[in-house]
Amino acid sequence: MSSEDAASLRRPDWNLMMPVVVLVLALVLKGGTSVLAGVFLGAALLGSVLTAVHHAEVIAARVGEPFGAVILALAVTVIELGLIVSIMLGEHPEPTLVRDTIHAVVVLVLHGLAGLCIVVGAIKHHEQEFHTQGAQAYLTVLLPMVSITLILPNYTVASRGPYYSGPQLAFVSVCCLVLWVAFTFVQTIRHRDYFKPAQKQEEEEAPLMSRPTSRAARISLIMLLVALVAVVLLAKGVSPFIQAGVAAMGAPPALVGVIVAAIVLMPEATTAVRAALADRLQTSINLALGSAVASIGLTVPIVALISWWTGNPLELGISASGSTLLALSFLMAMITYGIGRASLLSGVVHLILLSMWLVFLISP
Repeated sequence: MSSEDAASLRRPDWNLMMPVVVLVLALVLKGGTSVLAGVFLGAALLGSVLTAVHHAEVIAARVGEPFGAVILALAVTVIELGLIVSIMLGEHPEPTLVRDTIHAVVVLVLHGLAGLCIVVGAIKHHEQEFHTQGAQAYLTVLLPMVSITLILPNYTVASRGPYYSGPQLAFVSVCCLVLWVAFTFVQTIRHRDYFKPAQKQEEEEAPLMSRPTSRAARISLIMLLVALVAVVLLAKGVSPFIQAGVAAMGAPPALVGVIVAAIVLMPEATTAVRAALADRLQTSINLALGSAVASIGLTVPIVALISWWTGNPLELGISASGSTLLALSFLMAMITYGIGRASLLSGVVHLILLSMWLVFLISP
């Protein structure tokens, strides 16, 4: 084996051991109700999430952009679904969980993750370039997805309240799935260059991770599957503790969705920030906005099937203040991603909008 191949196989031992350890831990502590069990389950869940995303990164480094961003988004979506479904099928299902989680993912991506990447990148590199076609393609798909999922349910008359009727929810689910498939086709086949780093960056910047061998990618694929199974099992044990903790703080139930979104996005945020520091803001945008697109395009159809199966309706419509902040969010995103260069000012504005959303969420 060459030295280059050996280097590509190097990785922390815990990334190989963690999926197996947490899978065993999930089976041993299944059904535990003590605080200590909750702490162990929470730590194991975070470890399995970090490990899953690490192995997804290895596979992504092997296949390259833009396929790497798609793989990472799929891994994150599976983690998100594991947490959401575990609460939906738990003893205390939250009817607004899907809405709150999707809403949180969109805001955390548009403002939190994007703002953080822009700020840290601007501090180190002043201004960073990216392809406007790629960034605007994300917004072109994300805007209708968010509108039909979170806003339109408030204005339909087939069912009372912020709900869709059964046929409406089925139709919206198909629309979200078709939008995701169409976008993935454009991203990976039709217009791949829109989502690749600028040519100058490809020539001058070192890759975030050296391209692993096919053997390393196969090992990571197996470990990724094990880690995702562990996440799904652990989510069922952790979800009651999340709900109980939010209730004990006297916080609104919507905070549960924010916590789920934060857990899901936390490891991917690390990769996106590293890319911004390496002057690869295009990669950061791909990771951030790609997560939001996959989150809606794949999550809504699956939870709609679960809702139909269980008979529990999905409360999707957000409040008037939430709709206003979302409109402001997309307006700011269109300005930021419409010029092909990101500065410190735009990053600070995004972070301010994130803080506004959090304040009005906790204290409506």
